[in-house]
Amino acid sequence: MRLAYRSKPPGYPESWTQLPAGEAIKDAVQTVSNSFSARIFGYHLVKLGTLSSDIALSKCNVKHQIRQTPVQVDATSVLSLSTELPYVENSIDGFLLANELDFCQDPHQLLREVDRCITQDGYIILSGFNPYSLTGIGKYLPLKRGNLLHDARFFSSGRVKDWLQLLGYEIIETRHILFSMLFIKKQFSLPTSWHNRITRYFPWCSSVYVILARKRVIPMTTIKPAWKLKPRFSAVGASMRVQNATPAGRDGSRG
Repeated sequence: MRLAYRSKPPGYPESWTQLPAGEAIKDAVQTVSNSFSARIFGYHLVKLGTLSSDIALSKCNVKHQIRQTPVQVDATSVLSLSTELPYVENSIDGFLLANELDFCQDPHQLLREVDRCITQDGYIILSGFNPYSLTGIGKYLPLKRGNLLHDARFFSSGRVKDWLQLLGYEIIETRHILFSMLFIKKQFSLPTSWHNRITRYFPWCSSVYVILARKRVIPMTTIKPAWKLKPRFSAVGASMRVQNATPAGRDGSRG
C-alpha cells in the first residue's frame, strides 16, 4: 500500500471540465451529495475545493454555504488551502469534499483539519475514485495521457472509511455510482434494473463512491465512587445459646 503523503503535489483541477467525462462525474456526485445533504442541520457548511464549490446542494438545510478553494475561481468565497482551514474549532456543521482527497498532497492533514473544525455531531460528505474499477485500471493504461485524472490518487472507499473511523466518525451510508470507464468522454447508460443489480452485487467495481459520515463524540459523565469504609474489627455475633446447661458442681440428680 502506498503512503498517503506524496512528496510532489498532484495536479489540481480548477473545474470538472478538466477531467474526462467531468460533467457526467459532477452530475452523479451532485445527485448523491444533494440527497445526503438533507440530513445536515446547523449554521455553516463548507464546500472544500474547486470541485466541491461547483456542487449544488439545494436540499441542504444549512443556508450559509462557504465555497473555499486553494485558487481563485468564480465561486470562491474563501481563498485558502484545504490543509490549513481558517475556522475556529467546533464551528462548522458540515463539509463537502468532492474528490478533494484524490488531488491532495497530504490527505491525513486535510482530514485532521476538517476534524478540528467540525462540530461534535457534524457531517462529512466525501466522494472519491475507486482504484478497483475500470477507471482505476485505465489510470495505468496509455489512455488519454496528460489529463488530471491520471494524476489522481484513487484511494479505496475502505481505506478512507478507516481514516474516518480512527478520527471518531460513524459511517452512515456509502453509495457506488458510475459503472463505466471515465477516461472515455462518451458514457453509456445502463437500464435502471441493471444499474440496481450491479450496485447491489458488484459495488466494488464502481468508478466513484460517495460516503456520508457523522462525527460521534461520547460525553464523559463523572461517576462518584460508592465509598464505604469497612471496620477493621468486627464484633463476633452473640446469638449462640447453650441449651440444657448444668450448673457447675451439680449433676442435676435428687439423690
